[in-house]
Amino acid sequence: MELLQLEYFQVVANLEHMTAAAHNLHVTQSSLSKTIQRLEEDLGVPLFDRSGRRLRLNKFGRAFLSRVNKALFQLEQGRREINDLSCPESGAVELAVTTASTLTQLLQNFRAKRPHIDFHVQMLKTEEMIEPLHRGDFDFCLSSPSVHGEGIECITLGFDSVLVAVPKGHRLGDRSSVSISELKDELFVGLKRGYPTRDLTDRICKSCGFTPKHVYEGDEPARLRSLMDAEIGIFFIPETSTWSISQGEQIKFLRVEELKSVREIGLSWHRGRYLSHAALDFREIVLEYFKGLPKEGNH
Repeated sequence: MELLQLEYFQVVANLEHMTAAAHNLHVTQSSLSKTIQRLEEDLGVPLFDRSGRRLRLNKFGRAFLSRVNKALFQLEQGRREINDLSCPESGAVELAVTTASTLTQLLQNFRAKRPHIDFHVQMLKTEEMIEPLHRGDFDFCLSSPSVHGEGIECITLGFDSVLVAVPKGHRLGDRSSVSISELKDELFVGLKRGYPTRDLTDRICKSCGFTPKHVYEGDEPARLRSLMDAEIGIFFIPETSTWSISQGEQIKFLRVEELKSVREIGLSWHRGRYLSHAALDFREIVLEYFKGLPKEGNH
């Protein structure tokens, strides 16, 4: 049994289509078919039920895939550990985040401590993180809400408040706080449904008897400020997202009574993934950055 056979089998098993798997692996279909046949001969059982080019994992294939996934995962972690031990000042940290609002400062702090380490960041919704996190594709997921599950470690960094941003000349511009019911007649600009802050604020507003009227819905948080400045509408914003924003003379962030410390923020990682020294340093930077947030039981 060869490592290449296991790697090819994993791809074929996940796609259950020989042509698609061959394309994915950049090999000919005939070469791939022969490799899978040799693996089945070594094992003494068929791993797939075949119907033309379409394949279906049978009971032997499903059982074997579970073992192959674990074996290849461990081999990859071994490769990562050897690379880290041999070249501790090189490599990369893989991240997934639900918002980029705190990312700039975190990466600046990390770059100052680890100037030779690369990083790769993907912005995903929390539900999009779950499968790749279970595969061990990321070092860490920084998300709101947190990602939990079997084989996943998670640190709750704290609970974030959601503020409402208004222009200084707004009728509420001289206030420091507001109740949600006072916003029922306002026009809003915001992110599309599916983003944590949007879904949370929609739910809270509905519980208070109204649905916020959105005149703009997008997926670029940075655009909301310019729309508010143009007096198109006001917007909800996590407090952590305001840490790098100077209020200046044109914008005011108001606390919303019903939205105090309601967004859980967590850092999650796969329990079996090898965390390099650089990744551990990044985790410490994140913990230090968020240590001022209220913890569970204090919000």
